[in-house]
Amino acid sequence: MTKIWFTSDQHFGHAGILTYCSRPFADVQAMDTAMVQQWNDRVGPMDEVWCLGDFCAGRDAGHYARHLNGRKHLIVGNHDRHARKWQGWASIHDYHEMSVAGRRVVLFHYPMRVWNASHYGSIHLYGHMHNALPPTAQSCDVGVDAWSFAPVGFDQITHRMAQAI
Repeated sequence: MTKIWFTSDQHFGHAGILTYCSRPFADVQAMDTAMVQQWNDRVGPMDEVWCLGDFCAGRDAGHYARHLNGRKHLIVGNHDRHARKWQGWASIHDYHEMSVAGRRVVLFHYPMRVWNASHYGSIHLYGHMHNALPPTAQSCDVGVDAWSFAPVGFDQITHRMAQAI
């Protein structure tokens, strides 16, 4: 059965993120290797992964995407200025809405205070914050800094949001 995963803010190849986010890796190569391993330990080849931006530093995102399991979709983040030229993505969006487990899910790189159908039970998943903004009952940071440097499943996300009530 195909699973759907969410993630954000890997910053593959970005040495500065180690200091900015106090990531526990000796260097950028160790960070990249660990995150590829974590991703592939969870995500199967037929699974879908929605990356909510800031995938990598530089132009060669295809280098990283080729080593990651799953059918990958990108929501463009502020560090993804060359994203439209990147290879290895099933789709690239600025914003996207989808249904998961019967719930409307709004995907955007940045957190929003309100979003489409937020007053009718839709939820919002975002990145950008590097675990600096706590989840609410309707929104959650899916970035790697909030989820042990790996993609996260919808059940885990909704469980964390339910605890935020």
